[in-house]
Parts: sequence; C-alpha cells; structure tokens
Amino acid sequence: MAAPTTGLVSGTIEFSCVDGPGNRFVVFLQGCTFDCAACHNPYTISACIDCGDCVPGCPSGALSMVRDRVVWAEDLCLGGDECLTMCPHNASPKARTLGIADVLRQIEPAAPFLSGITVSGGEATVQADFVAQLFAAVRARWPTMTCFIDSNGDAPAATWDLLEPVTDAVMVDLKCLDPSLHHRLVGAGNRQTLASIQGLHARGKLWEVRLLMLPGLNDDDDLLARTGQWLAAIDPTMRLKVIGFRHHGVRPTPLPLIEPTTAQKEHYASLLREHGQFEITVI
Repeated sequence: MAAPTTGLVSGTIEFSCVDGPGNRFVVFLQGCTFDCAACHNPYTISACIDCGDCVPGCPSGALSMVRDRVVWAEDLCLGGDECLTMCPHNASPKARTLGIADVLRQIEPAAPFLSGITVSGGEATVQADFVAQLFAAVRARWPTMTCFIDSNGDAPAATWDLLEPVTDAVMVDLKCLDPSLHHRLVGAGNRQTLASIQGLHARGKLWEVRLLMLPGLNDDDDLLARTGQWLAAIDPTMRLKVIGFRHHGVRPTPLPLIEPTTAQKEHYASLLREHGQFEITVI
C-alpha cells in the first residue's frame, strides 16, 4: 500500500440508512470523473481553484482570501449553501484535506452505533489510495464494521485490485446502458462502468446496481429491456435500486429533467423484472 496520504473530503454524515446496509458513517470525497446533468451534489465534482468568487457572498463572513487562497473558518460558518451555489467551477470552499486519523476521530463517537462506513463523493475511486488506507484503518480498529464504496464505476481494474482486499462491497450507479446517451447525460462514456459492474460481480464485491431514472431521457422501454437483459446475464438475482430523479440540488441544465411519478417508477421496475429475478427497491 502507498505511503500515508491525505484525502480531500467534502463532508461527512454521522448516521445514514440509505448508503448501504444498516446504520453507516458516510465520507463524501471531493472530485469526480463525471459531470452529470442530474447530479444532486455538483459542488463535489471539482476541487476549489481559489478564484475567490464565493468570498463576497458568504453571509457569515466565514470565507476569506489569505495569500491568494480561499480560507474557510468553520467556527464562523452558519451552514448555508450560498458559497456552493455561487461557485462557477462545481467546487466547494468547505472541502478539507484530512488524514486517516482525522476521519477516525470523527467516526469514534458514533462507532458503537454503526454497521459500517461508506465512502461516496464525488467519486470515491478518484482518491483510491486514501480510501484503501482508511478502510484498512477502520477494519483494524472496528473489525465488525463493513466498508462500502458508492461509485459511478468509472475506474480501471487496477483501482479495484487496490481496493478489493479492504472493501466489503461496492454500490455502482449505472446512468445508462447506451454509450452515446450516457455521454450526453454525464459527459463521458460508460465502458469502464460496465466493466466495473462485471468485474466487481466476478470478485464477489458488487452489492447493488443503482439506476437513476430520467423520464424522456433514459427511460425508453426498449432501453430498459436491454438493460435488464444485460444485468441478468451477469446475475439474474442481483440487487437493483430504481431511483426516481429529484430536482433538489441540481444545477440548471438544457436537458429536460423531469421527476418521474410513482407509477412510472413501478413501470421501470416491472420492465426490469421481466428479464430476471432481481431484488428491486424503488425510491
């Protein structure tokens, strides 16, 4: 494993029941390989470039420029999102460079009540060395905790080779099976995502595949049928999560982003069930 490193952390959640099984501590890392039109936390896509555009608009005076760097005074911050919505670079001035010990100290008070830890983003695999070291440290201190990754799957096999020994399971977002439409939705292809789903299943590390549904964009019946067939060829009993798009936190975009109805989400699930005995959750 690489020498001790630090991670650029966007934020943490002490308790979450939606980021893997049980009650989980979640670490959100800064940086992503995709630029999803439907991203709910676009401020995690890029690292701050210290342009200073966010400083004048901070209502609490928690942001300042010090020697051409944006400095965030956490003790002054009122927790608003003005700096995030103002940033033209999909970044956050609140992201912090933390060491493994820093994150462990945050986990410690909640540890007796946790099932495990999940690293999300952004995209967790962008900082794979940090994730591997964090998981190794968590396993050493709390052997009963599980270590999960929430990923877009856009990582090479070598990254999964690094993470496999210390990772219990991975949840992968499949934005779209069709490569050209996938590129339109996220600004990148899906070759590595598809390979990651196949490879993680072969390694016994695939927890579930998550499908974010965007009416009129990636919910064509034929496309969903082909998606179900492709997934069933890997494992007809795999866990799937059908997630309806929500507008909360999403940036303005020229794409027509619409929230699906409950009936539409159930229709998506029924189409997928025609091709396998999937364990499907609809949210």
